[in-house]
Amino acid sequence: MRKMQRITALGLAGAMALSLAACGGSSASTADTAESTASSTEATAESTASGDEEVTLTWALWDKDSTSQWSALADTYTASHPNVKFDMVDLGSTDYMTQLATQLAGANGELDIVSIKDIPGYANLINLGVLEPLNSTLDIDTSKFNGVIEQLTADDGNYYAVPFISSFWVVYYNKDIFDQAGIEYPTNDMTMEEWDAKIREVNEKAGVYGNIYHTWRSTVSLFGILDGKNTIIDGNYDFLKPYYEMILKEQQDGVIPNYGEQKTSGLHYSGAFQNGQAAMCNMGSWFLATMQKYNAEAASNGVQPVNFGIVKYPHPDGVAAGTTLGTVTSLAINANSTKKEAAADFLNWCASEEAAEALAATGNFPAVSSDKTSEVIASTDGFPDDANSKEALNTTAIYLEMPLSDKASEIETILNTEHDAIMTESETVDEGIANMNEQVQAILG
Repeated sequence: MRKMQRITALGLAGAMALSLAACGGSSASTADTAESTASSTEATAESTASGDEEVTLTWALWDKDSTSQWSALADTYTASHPNVKFDMVDLGSTDYMTQLATQLAGANGELDIVSIKDIPGYANLINLGVLEPLNSTLDIDTSKFNGVIEQLTADDGNYYAVPFISSFWVVYYNKDIFDQAGIEYPTNDMTMEEWDAKIREVNEKAGVYGNIYHTWRSTVSLFGILDGKNTIIDGNYDFLKPYYEMILKEQQDGVIPNYGEQKTSGLHYSGAFQNGQAAMCNMGSWFLATMQKYNAEAASNGVQPVNFGIVKYPHPDGVAAGTTLGTVTSLAINANSTKKEAAADFLNWCASEEAAEALAATGNFPAVSSDKTSEVIASTDGFPDDANSKEALNTTAIYLEMPLSDKASEIETILNTEHDAIMTESETVDEGIANMNEQVQAILG
């Protein structure tokens, strides 16, 4: 097993949340720790409650230095729980869920709290029986999550993760590039045709990429689910064709980066946007905290801050402005942890208003939100000061990227493979979609 990289601290800085909307599937829960560990577990719980003895919770996560949501939770919690410390295990973002599954498959209690990055990985961990069912473990009002907990509930009736960040997709744009080229800013109500035209106008007049679509499938194909008529698990993907065709034409015309070259060079969306290679970037609201941190540290890092704004996501004709995609990032407890009660206390706290406001203060969007948290986000240092950026926080409808499915992992693998083939033009759009239809329908039976 790969040796884990450990960083012990009271706080940590983490990465974006990627997609976790729902999970199907069922499995028997992994048994609690053996009787020989019961006394130490009880002692840990007692010391946590009394605050007389220290307890260290080992927390698995990825890219701890990228953004501030992890430290916001850890620092605020330990301020009122001085006996608690966190031992952070940074598994990195590349193949995080696979590496996490490997660590947990050993059926040991080395990890206590685990961060959940995506639905296929979440489904896999449930099927492996390595996550603690939380229905009776946690003491929270699940209605505060506006239906998300229900979408995280497996076929056995248990949910195994609790969201702490709920993000949605917007468009980031570099105001200076638009100003210098005399181009009007993007608006909070752009159809797909207007979005395409804006990308092309920027490239023509400013001489930079109009937009950068990151290499995730979601940045391209999920425009197709914004009308609410289709999902990624239906087994028929003909509805994706116009979006693939539009973005491939942008690629062929050189107004956006080439997908294959992006993957080969490792060009990341954050770097391309921050250094002015791309004037816009369609990305989740988690990127806001990254940009605020980047600008706050720009002087000390010897780089120029980015004068940016945000607007609502582009939408197909006939779809209301403010319709967008949604993701959540969640926390779970290792079924083999010897510190379940201490871990549960932390997860309970993560669903509190205190935790929500701590996250909002860093520009992150808490899963338990309110008007106050929206106000806090808009007032954070580095949030764009224009009215359109503040209005971009108001959504009309949010469609979760991956609906409930016990076939999520298999479907995701197929769609990602065909997405790569389409975007590298090793297959035509029609060929790629035909392969999606055939292979997913075979899985669905």
